[in-house]
Amino acid sequence: MRQHPGEARERAMNAGALVDGAADAAGRADWADPVDFAAYLDHTGHIGCLGHADLDDPADPTDHADHADRSDADGRSGPGLGAVLAQIGLGLICGGYATGAALGWGSAELALVMGDFGLSAAALAATVSCLLYARIPHRQRGIRPAWLLFAVSSFMAAVGNGVWGWYEVVLDRPVPSPSLADLCFLLFAPPAIVGLLVLAQRPVTRAGWVCLGLDSWLIGGSLLTLSWSLALAHTAYLPGESVARAALSLAYPLLDIVLVSMVLALHFRRSHLNRSAVNTAIAALALTVLCDALFTSPLLREHYSSGQLLDAGWFAGSLLLAYAPWGARRAAGAQPAPPPVPAPRARNPRRRPFAALTPYLAAAVCTLSILYNVVEGRRVDRVVVLTGCAVVLALVVRQAIMLVDNIALTHELAQKENHFRSLVQGSSDVIMIAAPSGVLRYVSPAAAGVYGREAEELVGSALASLIHPEDLGAVVHEVRRFLAAVPAEEPTTRIECRFRSGRGSWLNVESTVNRHQGGLLFNSRDVTERVRLQAQLRHNAEHDPLTDLPNRALFTERVRGALSGRRASDPGTAVLFIDLDGFKAVNDRLGHQAGDDLLVQAARRLQDSVRAGDTAARLGGDEFAALILGDGTHDRAAREQRVYEIADRLRGTLSQPYRVEGGAEVRVAASIGVAFADPGVGAGDLLRNADLAMYRAKAAGKNRVELYAPQMQAEVERRTELATRLRTALHEGEFALLHQPVVDLATGRIAAVAAQARWRSAQGILFTPAEFLRAADDGERTAELGHWLLQEAVEQAADRVGSGHRTPVTVRLSARRLLDRSMPLGTVEGLLTRHGLPSGSLIVELADSDPRDPRITFAELEQRLAALRRLGVRIALDGFGSGHAAIDALRRLPVDMLKLDHGLVEGIVESARLRKITSGLLRIAGDLGMQSVAEGVDHPEQVQALRSMGCTHAQGAAFAGPLDEYRLRRALVRGTYPMSGAAGAGVPVTAGNGPSLRSHGETPIPPP
Repeated sequence: MRQHPGEARERAMNAGALVDGAADAAGRADWADPVDFAAYLDHTGHIGCLGHADLDDPADPTDHADHADRSDADGRSGPGLGAVLAQIGLGLICGGYATGAALGWGSAELALVMGDFGLSAAALAATVSCLLYARIPHRQRGIRPAWLLFAVSSFMAAVGNGVWGWYEVVLDRPVPSPSLADLCFLLFAPPAIVGLLVLAQRPVTRAGWVCLGLDSWLIGGSLLTLSWSLALAHTAYLPGESVARAALSLAYPLLDIVLVSMVLALHFRRSHLNRSAVNTAIAALALTVLCDALFTSPLLREHYSSGQLLDAGWFAGSLLLAYAPWGARRAAGAQPAPPPVPAPRARNPRRRPFAALTPYLAAAVCTLSILYNVVEGRRVDRVVVLTGCAVVLALVVRQAIMLVDNIALTHELAQKENHFRSLVQGSSDVIMIAAPSGVLRYVSPAAAGVYGREAEELVGSALASLIHPEDLGAVVHEVRRFLAAVPAEEPTTRIECRFRSGRGSWLNVESTVNRHQGGLLFNSRDVTERVRLQAQLRHNAEHDPLTDLPNRALFTERVRGALSGRRASDPGTAVLFIDLDGFKAVNDRLGHQAGDDLLVQAARRLQDSVRAGDTAARLGGDEFAALILGDGTHDRAAREQRVYEIADRLRGTLSQPYRVEGGAEVRVAASIGVAFADPGVGAGDLLRNADLAMYRAKAAGKNRVELYAPQMQAEVERRTELATRLRTALHEGEFALLHQPVVDLATGRIAAVAAQARWRSAQGILFTPAEFLRAADDGERTAELGHWLLQEAVEQAADRVGSGHRTPVTVRLSARRLLDRSMPLGTVEGLLTRHGLPSGSLIVELADSDPRDPRITFAELEQRLAALRRLGVRIALDGFGSGHAAIDALRRLPVDMLKLDHGLVEGIVESARLRKITSGLLRIAGDLGMQSVAEGVDHPEQVQALRSMGCTHAQGAAFAGPLDEYRLRRALVRGTYPMSGAAGAGVPVTAGNGPSLRSHGETPIPPP
C-alpha cells in the first residue's frame, strides 16, 4: 500500500531491504506439493514442521471434495475455454492500465484519477467478488471465512485509495500524515494474514502447532533482523520524530514482513482446499507486497506520483484477487469428473531440499545481518541481538522437536517393518518379485513349505525355467497383455500354471500379479488339491458312477466333436445303441446287486471290444452306446459291412454267460442299433437314428443288429401322430364296435359273436386293434379302451337278448387287466347286473397268461376266473398252441374252451406236420371236455380240414368278417351258414378246385 510522501525518504532504506526478499519470494512461488514418508506419518498423528512436506489427509473427506479447483500442476487437465477467455480478458485490462500508466494517461488530472480512484475501483471489485464467492455454499470447511477476510482486506485497500484520491483529486491538496488512509492501509494486512492462516493446513498435534509458530518466527525473525540492520533502526531512532510517526513508519514494513512470511510458509504448508483459488490469492497478495516494497524504495519514491507505472502492480493485484475464485470455478466446469478417492500423488522431490534448508537459511540471514553491522563498524543494535538470539533459540527448539519426532518415526518404522516382515514370512502364500528380465529378485520364506525349495535357491533363477513348458506360452501372453494395459483400468491380473517343486513334481499354482518398479510382484498359492478336486468333480459329472464309462452327456459331446472336428468329413463314423434283453428279469429274480454286477461286467466287455480311439458309454439302466470312428473308407457298402461285423461281434460278446454275485450264471441278449454319420446329420439326429434302429432290433425279435434306414423315422412319426390322435379318439366317439360270428362247424349255426373294436380316424382310415394298440404304447389308453370294449359289448348283447337273439358275446381281456387293481373287481359283475345279461351270455377270452410274467399271480387269476364262472361267465384260453405257457395255463386255470392260435390254422392245408400238431391239440381239448375255436379261418379248405380233425367252432373270413350291428342282426336272423355234409345244409362245400364256400367279407362302417 502507498504511504504518505513525507515519509518516503525516511523509509526508503527500510523498504529497499525488503525488495529483494519479497521479489524472490514472489518469483519463486511454486504450488507443487512434494511428498515424503515423514509427511505421511504426520497425518497419522506425528509432528509436522516446515521441511516435512505434507500429504493429503486421508481421513479428511474434504481433501478431495473439490478436485475441479486444483491447478494444472496436478497434471490432470488444462483450463477450459471459459477460463482461458477470462484470463485473456484479465490480461487485456491489466495491460491496458499498464500502457496508460506508462504513457501518463494523457494528462496529469486523469493520471491522478486513475492512480487513486482506479486503484480504489479495482480493490472494490475484489471486495465484491470475494463477498459473492463467500455467499455460495461450499462443502469444504474454512472457505467462506477466508474469502470474507479477503473481502475485508480488499475493502480496506479500496477505502484507503479512495481517501487518498479525495485529498489529491477532490481537495487538491497533499495527504496529511497520519491520516485515515494510513489506518486503512495498515488494516489491509491483518485480515489477509488471518485469511491465509484459515486456508492453511492445520497441524493435528500440539507439537505441530509449535512447529508452525517456530517456522513462521524463523522466517519473520530473519527478515526483521535483516531489515532492522539495514533501515528500520535508522527510522526508529530518527531525531525529532514523534512516537506516533515512528510507530507508523515501522508498521508498514513489519506488516509486509509478516505477510511475506505467510506467503513463504504457505508455500510449504497449504492444503488442497480450492487450491487454484488459494494459489491465485497468494500470488495477488505477493504482487501487492512487492509493489509496496518498490514504492518505499528510495530510487522510485523520489519520482513517484499517482497514476504511474507502479500503480499497475497494485491494480493487477486487486483484479487478480477478484478473479481468483471465479477463474478456478470456470476451470472446474471444463475438467472431467475425478475418481472418487484419488491416490496420493508423488510430489516433486526437488522441492524437498529447499524446504529442509529453510530453517538454516533463516539463521544464516540473522548471522549475515549481525556480520554486516560488525563489518561496517557499527554498533550492534540490541534489537538485532535479541531477534537473532530468538531466531537461534527457535531453531534449536525446532531441531530438538524434529530430533524427537525422527526418533519416534524411526521406532515406528522399525515396528512396521518388523510387522510387515512377519506378515510376509508367516504367510502361507509365496511372495516373489521378478525383474523386468524375468529373474527372481526376492522370494519369501514360505517357498520352502509350498514349493519344497528354499527361497535362496530360487532367487536369481529365471521364472520361465520354473513354469511347465505347456503353460509357459499362456503365461507369457498374459503377462505381456497385462503390462500393455492401462494400470488404472487393470491394476492386477490372475495367472494359473504348473510350477516345478523341489520334490520333482508339478504343482498347480495360482498367482495374483501386480506391477512393481518396472517388474512384477507375484502373490502365489498352491491350488493343487483344488485342481484335483475340480478334476474329480468333472470326472464324476461326465462318467457313470457304477461302470466308470462316459455318461450320456460326455458321449453326446464326443459325438459332437467327432462330427465337427478333423473327422467331420469321414463318412465311416457310426454310433451303436445297445440294450440288454432280459436284464430286468435278472434284477427281479436275483436282485439289484446281481444286476449291478452284470452291468459292470457288460461295461468291461464293451470297453475291451472297442478300439483305443473309440468311445464306449453307459446311457442309463441297461442301455449302452459306442462311438466307432471311421477309417476313411468311402465305399458305403464296405464301411457298413465293417461296422456291422463290429456290432455283431459285440452282440455275441455281450450275450455270453455272466457269473454274477452268488455264483449264479445268467444270460442276456443284446439288441444293437447302428446309425452312420451321413453328411448333414447332426449329433442329436445321429443318436436318435441309432436309438430307432435299436428299438427296431428289439421289435424284430431281439438279440440282433439293425442298421438305421430312413423309413424308420417315418414310421416313428406316423406312430407318434397316431398315438396323439388316439388320446382323444375315445372321447370324441371315433371308435366303433363290430362283431364277427363264431360258427359251429357241425351245424353251421352262429354259436357266438366275437366283439372287436375298430377306429376310424378323422381322415377316414380304419385301424384294426393290432395297429392302433401298437401305436398307442400307453397302458392307460389300453386300459381305457378295454373298459370301453367290455361295456359296449355287454350293453349291445343285452339289447340283442331283448330282441330275441340270445347269442353269447366274446370279449378279449388280458390276464393283467383282470388283475389290475385300478379296475374294480366288480366291474364285470356290475355290468352283467346292470344290463341283465343272462348266464352264459358272456365269454371272456383270456390273453397274456404266461406264468413267468412277474406281473401275473396265477393264484389270484385262478380265484378271479372261478368267481366269474360262478356268475355264468365262460372262460376261453386265447392263443392256445403258441407255446408252453398256454399248456401251463390250461393245467392250472379253470377254462371252458380253447382258441387255437392263428399260426396253427394258417398252414394247416399245406403242412402235414402242422396238421398232426393241430390234431393232437384238438384231441387234448376233446379229452378235457372243452370246446375248441379256430381263429383266422379264411379259406374253405381250412374249414374242411378242421372239421375232419374234430374242431367244434371257427371264425374267419370263410364265414363272415366283422359286422356292424345292422348286418349282424341280419346274420342272426338267417341263423346258419352252409356247411358241407351238415343236415339241412345248402350248397355243399368241397376242397381243391371245386366250388368255393361263399365268403362274407368285412362290411364297411356307416359314416357317423
